[in-house]
Amino acid sequence: MKTSLTLVALTSAFSALALMPITSQATEQDKQALLLEWMQGHFDSQQQSVDDKDFYNIHLNMVQIWPKDNSTWLYVEQAAATHLDKPYRQRVYEVTALSDSRFASKVYTFENDKSFAGVYKDEAPLSELTPSDLTEKSGCTVFLAWSETEQHFTGSTDEKTCLSQLRGASYATSEVTVTKDSIVSWDRGYDSQDKQVWGAEKAGYIFLKH
Repeated sequence: MKTSLTLVALTSAFSALALMPITSQATEQDKQALLLEWMQGHFDSQQQSVDDKDFYNIHLNMVQIWPKDNSTWLYVEQAAATHLDKPYRQRVYEVTALSDSRFASKVYTFENDKSFAGVYKDEAPLSELTPSDLTEKSGCTVFLAWSETEQHFTGSTDEKTCLSQLRGASYATSEVTVTKDSIVSWDRGYDSQDKQVWGAEKAGYIFLKH
C-alpha cells in the first residue's frame, strides 16, 4: 500500500535513520525518507564530462515541493551548464512506497513549464500549482529497490511502457541508481525496431551531489 507522509514524519524518520546502518529492520517510512533525502539537492556531471568528452556537463536540481500537503513530491530541473537559464527538462516526481524495500517514482509534466525555469531556488517552488495541474507520463514510472549489499537504491522503468516520439523514438527507458552522494541516470530512446535513436550510448550520466 502506498504511503503518504507528512514533512514532520519524514524529517524525523530521516534524522533517526542517519544515525544507524540501513538494514532490513529499517521501516518503509525510514527508507522512503532516505530516498527522498538523497534525491534532493544540486547535482552535476562536470567530472564525468572532464573524464570523457562524450558526456556533457549537465546540472540537475531536485527540491521538495508542497510540503504542507504531501511531502513526497519533487520538482526536477535539468539544464546544460552552458544554458542554465534554459532547462531542457522540467518534471515533477511523486515518490511512494510499494513495500518496505521497493519504491515508485512517478513522472509528471505541467503546462508552461518554461515560465517556471529556475524556481528550484525559490523558498516554495511551484507553489502556484497543485497535483491537479500535473499530467502523468503513463508508463514512465521508475521502480527503485533498496539493496542492503550495495547500500543504494536502483531500478528502471518497465520494459517498453514509456512511449516517446522524440527524434523518431517509439519508446524510452530510464535506469537509475541513487546513492548518498550521487545519482546515475541513463535515459535512452528506441525506435520500433529497438534501435537506439537518442541518449548516451556508453553508460548513464553520473551526477555528483554538491
